[in-house]
Amino acid sequence: MKLYGSKCPAQGFLNRGYRPQFYILPEQKMTGLKLFARRAKDILQSEGLTAFVRRGWDFVGQRFFSVKFFYLYEHQLKDRNEADFLPQIQNIALHIVRTNEEANRLAEITGFDFRSRLINGQERLDKGGIAFCILADGEFAHIGWVALNEKAKRALDDRPYKIDFSNKQACTGGTYTVPEYRGKGLMTYGYFKRFQFLREQGFKTSRNVVSTDNISSRKSHAKFGPRVVAKARHVKFFCWEFWKETPFPG
Repeated sequence: MKLYGSKCPAQGFLNRGYRPQFYILPEQKMTGLKLFARRAKDILQSEGLTAFVRRGWDFVGQRFFSVKFFYLYEHQLKDRNEADFLPQIQNIALHIVRTNEEANRLAEITGFDFRSRLINGQERLDKGGIAFCILADGEFAHIGWVALNEKAKRALDDRPYKIDFSNKQACTGGTYTVPEYRGKGLMTYGYFKRFQFLREQGFKTSRNVVSTDNISSRKSHAKFGPRVVAKARHVKFFCWEFWKETPFPG
């Protein structure tokens, strides 16, 4: 078993359940407070008052105490046939974004900026995270991230599982699909493209964690035949957190 304990950093607002709105690209980076307010406004406008209250309550409650369970997956980055992982949408475009400058150019072309819907999207890119954005019929539909070093991994996922970057192991995470595009295979296709990218960069394996109750994500991962390394428990209590891994046999 592995057990980690540390003070917990501040978390971003929940990045889920929104419909992106077109807007003019800002001339400077938005503050965390402005992004938080924009995120809350998006939930209220796109999902209604009930969802706004529920998500707000979850956000506040988890600052004080939460217990969550995860599976730690490890994927072999082998050659795969793209045709086996194509989504059920024809008109899609994948954009791999490595820097905030590239994100600015993508925003100018498409009319929206995916970073404006993430509390730490700019930070993830600044620290080396790589975003894989999928557009469907010209609209933002899906995003996933990869980390090639520990600095990027910490910006991408604060859960303290270990990645052996020195031995060609990488990390994925931050996966999100816009609600109206769910169930169409974008998550699976996004993982295929990320695994393909990592393999081309010389990495051998990739790790990430998935909540035990996230059935759709677990089904998507199963299509790649991963090894389930461990089941983990993540406990947060005020400004303290604990991470415990129980390895699976084999």
